[in-house]
Amino acid sequence: MGPSVLDRYIPKPDIRERHQTTVHAPAEVAYREAMEFDFESLFLVRAILRGREILMRAPPALPAPPMGFAAKTRSRGWGLLTEEPGRLYVCGAKCQPWLPEVVFTPIEPEKFSQYAEPGLVKIAWTIEASPIGPDHALLATETRAVATDGGARRKFLPYFRRMRPGILAIRWLVLPAMRRRAEAAWRARG
Repeated sequence: MGPSVLDRYIPKPDIRERHQTTVHAPAEVAYREAMEFDFESLFLVRAILRGREILMRAPPALPAPPMGFAAKTRSRGWGLLTEEPGRLYVCGAKCQPWLPEVVFTPIEPEKFSQYAEPGLVKIAWTIEASPIGPDHALLATETRAVATDGGARRKFLPYFRRMRPGILAIRWLVLPAMRRRAEAAWRARG
């Protein structure tokens, strides 16, 4: 993998996942539709999230009203790190993901890379749309996470290994759904 905007926030991650798909629509359309997509509209995503609650013995989350990807994640505590409208959206937060009820707390963008309060994990992720032609785009998402100390790393890495199949499944479900939404919106324009 080459350089990433996340290099400035988490240059040496404990985990790094990148997924992408080609969209038959301009990058601006792919980006807009991705940002407006409600990932919880997918039954299997809701089932995976509920499965985590059951495994972690967490109470069921209250149903969230339908809202776009960016709005939903921001409502859950993720902070905006940077945005290039129509192209790139980067969010991040600190948390303890191994807890049954995860609380995401934003970190100021200029403090994110150096933030090191012990016992936590910093996570940053992107939604990216890059043109690869007049009517085609590459829609991608990258996630990086790093523990702030050895104790947090010892809790986080086993947790991540256990939950990774569900995390990957969500990416594999959401990214194609975003692609389909963008392609449908582009076709509807004529």
